[in-house]
Amino acid sequence: MQLLRRARLAFGLIGVLVANAAFASEIDIPFTEFTLDNGLRVVVHEDNKAPIVAVNIWYHVGSKNEKPGKTGFAHLFEHLMFNGSENYNDEFFGPFDRVGATAQNGTTWLDRTNYFQNVPSTAVDLALWMESDRMGHMLGAVTQERLDEQRGVVQNEKRQGDNQPYGKVYEVIQKNMFPEGHPYQWETIGSMADLNAASLEDVQEWFKAYYGPNNAVLVLAGDISVEEAREKAELYFGDIPPGPPVTKFDVWAPKMKEHSRASMQDRVPAARIFKTWVGPEWGSEDADMLAIASNILSSGKTSRLYQRLVYTDQTATQVDASPIFFEIAGFLGVDATAQPGGSLEPIEAAIDEELARFLKDGPTEKEVERAVTQIRASMIRGLEQVGGFSGKAQLLARNATYAGDPGFYKVSLERMDAATPEKVVEAARRWYGAGTFTLEVEPFPELTANAEGADRSNGPPMPDSFPEVDFDSFERGFLSNGVELLVVNRPSVPVVQFNTLFDAGYAADTFGKLGTSNLVMTMLDEGTKKRSSLEISEELQMLGANLGTNANVDLSSVSLNALKENLDDSLDIYADIILNPQFPEGELERLRKLVTAGIQAEKNSPYQLAIRIVPQLIYGDGHAYKMPLTGSGTEESVATITRDDLVNFHQTWFRPNNATMVIVGDTTLAEIQPKLENLFRRWDAADVPQKNLDAVEPNTEERVYIVNRPDAEQSMIISANIVPPTNNPDEFALQAMNDVLGGSFSARVNMNLREEKSWAYGAYTFVLGGAGPRPFIGYAPVQTDKTAPSMAELRKEFTSIIGDRPPEPDELQRAMDESTLSLPGQWETASAVSNSLVQMVRYGYEDDYWDEYPERVRGLTLREVSDAAKEYVNPDGLIWVVVGDREKIEEEVRSLEFGPVTLLDENGNPVDAE
Repeated sequence: MQLLRRARLAFGLIGVLVANAAFASEIDIPFTEFTLDNGLRVVVHEDNKAPIVAVNIWYHVGSKNEKPGKTGFAHLFEHLMFNGSENYNDEFFGPFDRVGATAQNGTTWLDRTNYFQNVPSTAVDLALWMESDRMGHMLGAVTQERLDEQRGVVQNEKRQGDNQPYGKVYEVIQKNMFPEGHPYQWETIGSMADLNAASLEDVQEWFKAYYGPNNAVLVLAGDISVEEAREKAELYFGDIPPGPPVTKFDVWAPKMKEHSRASMQDRVPAARIFKTWVGPEWGSEDADMLAIASNILSSGKTSRLYQRLVYTDQTATQVDASPIFFEIAGFLGVDATAQPGGSLEPIEAAIDEELARFLKDGPTEKEVERAVTQIRASMIRGLEQVGGFSGKAQLLARNATYAGDPGFYKVSLERMDAATPEKVVEAARRWYGAGTFTLEVEPFPELTANAEGADRSNGPPMPDSFPEVDFDSFERGFLSNGVELLVVNRPSVPVVQFNTLFDAGYAADTFGKLGTSNLVMTMLDEGTKKRSSLEISEELQMLGANLGTNANVDLSSVSLNALKENLDDSLDIYADIILNPQFPEGELERLRKLVTAGIQAEKNSPYQLAIRIVPQLIYGDGHAYKMPLTGSGTEESVATITRDDLVNFHQTWFRPNNATMVIVGDTTLAEIQPKLENLFRRWDAADVPQKNLDAVEPNTEERVYIVNRPDAEQSMIISANIVPPTNNPDEFALQAMNDVLGGSFSARVNMNLREEKSWAYGAYTFVLGGAGPRPFIGYAPVQTDKTAPSMAELRKEFTSIIGDRPPEPDELQRAMDESTLSLPGQWETASAVSNSLVQMVRYGYEDDYWDEYPERVRGLTLREVSDAAKEYVNPDGLIWVVVGDREKIEEEVRSLEFGPVTLLDENGNPVDAE
């Protein structure tokens, strides 16, 4: 259950959409709305492009409905909703794993709690039965044991969040922004003391008060008709009695009359400043105008605060000024991170100066136009998904819950049609606070429940068939200089996505200095022969195009997402960046500081610190993968990288005979090949070095390494060993085995450490992808006093799967179902199809790999999966890396006798035991 408690202020713009006049009429999500007699509002959007249905239910209750002394309860109850209901008294995810559900989760925030999943169209009955069973038949399944279990899980989630850099910031911000009695004064996750105080009676009262159908909105989006949706909603939900009237909060955005300051200390790599103000409520016109203002202030390289702090002054490594708008008030904020060792004083002064200038003079017409275009492009891309965290179902549910109208987003669009610099600056000047609290009581409408509903005596209705889905057909072609093209035509949205892949990645750093590949990709768009960095950024923004550079251990990639209407101009910039980067000396020095700051931040994140260290413990000298898995290099290596190093890397690896271009969207090979030939024809081929991806002998001695993190809230446990490259004959069995052991929520490791013992918020195993031999990782962030017991439990799970508890038929069936039945939802978007093609390129799969994938997975036998466990789990050769408070964990860890125990510093170097 993902909880959005750690959202930066940039996470918001919820329900705030921007458009130009032409765009406002283009954006339309057709829906039909009806209300059952018991008060449940149902919204239906039919979209038949894929045989899936998004089932999304929003309850109008969040942490603002709590009372002081009982904080965190809304989120705790969300966890309990996944633990079983009266007619299905088991883990909620179980039946969904068997039908290939995707995008499945639940979240809680200040104003609402939601639950959602995408299911094959034949499994809608299952989803509605399950959702209605926990709405109408929940309390009998909630026991003291389950309450205690989930209380522990939530407390470990809180510890996990608090253990991150800047993890306790928003607890302080909310407490200081809002006055006593305001329901936004505490974090959604609550306090440890309040979580401990939650009782079984509290659970029952919360459910009765807020989880009635009259306090909920159900959205069905996808391959379903209105008639079918109405019939099923009545069947499954119509007999659930309504709950009592719910007190509704009016807008309360109290102005802070005085400036106040506070300071705190945390284990972070650099100082960061947060400046916050109370803002307007969600759905207000001022919220729409402030969305534009925030974009102008901090979105992209041409934004005012980025220009001043990161580019010109170079006092900060990042800056953000995005707002979040909640139901009764909002957050306006600016946060910026200082260069390592830098002072916050000049940063704060610069923020104040830039904000004062903005409030005095306002934005330019061009700035408003650019902001509109950026959010317009983002909106178009978002229309591709029916469900998940940000699809059409979420948009309709949010607007129905907060505004009472699923189509309220159009009001926002219409306001934006009329946006002017004057309106934007007037809203910015108004905020930094106004509001009051008024309570009105209105008659409660007469609501009734149907006499009968769905049959619940035999458990949830499992579908007896599933929609088949084929991987998109693709065309293959070549440019005259050898660039390979893979093209998928997807005309449903007027967007084309490009991803140019180079067989380089972090592994190519073994021919030079660690971190070179990362710095090359970071600097690729910092200027070309024809364009400066700022010109590139501004041109892309005006075209509504997104350009990205990325790398993993095997590949370096340059991506472009372009609107079809601006394709030629966008491609001209794209080719210029790939072919003609200049790596300006001045930009190198600036970005070197940012990369170094990033390395220091990695060392302050327990997980990233661990995976920086793991490769040097499992790979031999000279192997291409023996480097920090983050790819950022080391502070020492980055300090020595010169412009010549970057130029040489680019000239060596960025060659047409070493490149594959994956293209998905509103185009064809016949259309796009001539355009690309014209842009790239003068690009010459050359020999490319061969990376050392030789096999690695499995470790035969178990060893333990402890990295001291004094006063850590948790211990991060990582176990690792080596398995073959991704493209190997046993890969399907290996992945199925991992799914059984620790690859999903319902797998053994998580059920043990989270659900049974409540020692961790989540514990998993995963196999990293790689063209060469890869790490097989166990992962468990656990409460400090359970460090050694958790290691023992992990090892027990590793040992039992190759011994007395091999994979069982039901576990294998669940793993096969998850891998195959999820494909209709998995390939919903162009980016998902592109990612599958990227995997084909990275791992050298045959063209029919994804066509044969379902059959090969379904053909697995228990013997094959059990043999894979015996071959690759290797508990006697595990490398353990534990990041935690040495003083509290070392003695118990040593007592496990897992092998020699070595103390390491943050760079992975041994340190004296004293």
